[in-house]
Amino acid sequence: MPTESPDRASAHALRLRRLGIDTYQELVVYMHRDCHACRAEGFEARSRIRVSLGGRHVVATLNTVLGDLLEPDEASLSESAWSALGAKEGDLVRIGHADPVQSESRLRAKVYGERLSWGDLRGIVDDVVGGSYSDLQLAAFATACAGERLDAEETTWLTRAMADAGERMAWDYPVVADKHCVGGLPGNRTTPIVVAIVAACGLPIPKTSSRAITSPAGTADAMEVLAPVDLDLRAMRRVVEREGGCVVWGGAARLSPADDILIRVERPLGFDSNGLIVASVLSKKAAAGSTHVVIDMPVGPSAKVRSVAAADALEQRFTVTAAALGIRLLTVRTDGSQPVGRGMGPALEARDVLAVLQGRAEGLADLQSRATDLAGALLELGGKAPAGRGGALAAEVLADGRAWAKFQAICEAQGGLREVPGAAHSQVVPAPFAGTVRGFDNRRLARTAKLAGAPRAKVAGLDLHVRVGVAVERGQPLFTLHAEAPGELRYALEYFESQDRIIDVADAG
Repeated sequence: MPTESPDRASAHALRLRRLGIDTYQELVVYMHRDCHACRAEGFEARSRIRVSLGGRHVVATLNTVLGDLLEPDEASLSESAWSALGAKEGDLVRIGHADPVQSESRLRAKVYGERLSWGDLRGIVDDVVGGSYSDLQLAAFATACAGERLDAEETTWLTRAMADAGERMAWDYPVVADKHCVGGLPGNRTTPIVVAIVAACGLPIPKTSSRAITSPAGTADAMEVLAPVDLDLRAMRRVVEREGGCVVWGGAARLSPADDILIRVERPLGFDSNGLIVASVLSKKAAAGSTHVVIDMPVGPSAKVRSVAAADALEQRFTVTAAALGIRLLTVRTDGSQPVGRGMGPALEARDVLAVLQGRAEGLADLQSRATDLAGALLELGGKAPAGRGGALAAEVLADGRAWAKFQAICEAQGGLREVPGAAHSQVVPAPFAGTVRGFDNRRLARTAKLAGAPRAKVAGLDLHVRVGVAVERGQPLFTLHAEAPGELRYALEYFESQDRIIDVADAG
């Protein structure tokens, strides 16, 4: 967090009132329209405001209040800004104009199609991490980089700038393993299983994972059901040095914080940009000190990567950028035509992970085989298994209980293994007629689970009971919805019923 320059003064002081408004990570300041600072400085809604308190400051977007929620001599902050300043109710803050954003001219240049240099991208990333960019500017940058508007060299420079902008880890191991999935496939919760197998084989794997924004669960959301994930760098290092692996939330460790900021606007926009995807993934790997990385790339008509041509282009960009960063990388293309496992939602996906690790993988053969394939590829890449034998070793470590023992140890080191909770409300959704399941719309199925309350409600989501090619009778369960409240259950069900062919069943009649 930037510190306040001692020679910077402001005549505009306002007393803080906490309204408890959650804007996720966006920094927002709330002021009355008739506030003396607004009148004197000409501030309007969406102005960028410098808010200072006790030697610290943030740059926040102004929202003006017309009613009596705030007095003219008061201000409030979004919860993220409140936390960033370490504010308390009644604190006196100073309000002033934000400094000009030095990199904004280069952002405009990219919008108009100019190629950016290393210095340009480093300046933009530094300003992003410093909180100088509004969400509108972040969206403009994401848009300017979308499609194929970042070439290979720009992608490498952006990746390096993002990795350098936060904390970086260094390890005393010759090989530091990691695994990442490019996403777009619900229920594909292989990471905790892969980490347990790889760590049990003696290959260090400090895994940092993300939370979901628009999906039913991220790896960190599912893992948090089972153990604490908000570990800082010191705690993360302690766990890895003790057990050989971890599964923690990357945001707490501040590895590539620019990625956490940019991804907040990229995901709702729905852009598929090879340059931004590669920079997002590999900046985190570089910052975490990873040397050997396996990329899971599901390919399917409703996955993030939808065609062989798209997979070829993304794989090429990953390979070139990883080589420039000194990372050995292997891409594994997997089936992206249908969900993996049964559960979609933090607790449901955590339950599937435990079932595979504990040898109770009935109905989860796809999750188990995918996890052992990916773990096997990483064991081969990291030198723990000969070529062609990694999958067999991974399956053996899973079957004989070593992976489950290692996972329990990792959970204990992170703060203790927890029981998986259940939802208060559930409803089975039956097949409307007899037929054969021909396919799934992965995105809309994931949205159904999210509308039931996931990932905010850890127990909410969807349990899938059918797979492609399965014959179903009329009234046979297709899936079960889970929610904390009846209203959320109805909301998700109404959405599913309003959509056509989320689960495509060919009528047997």
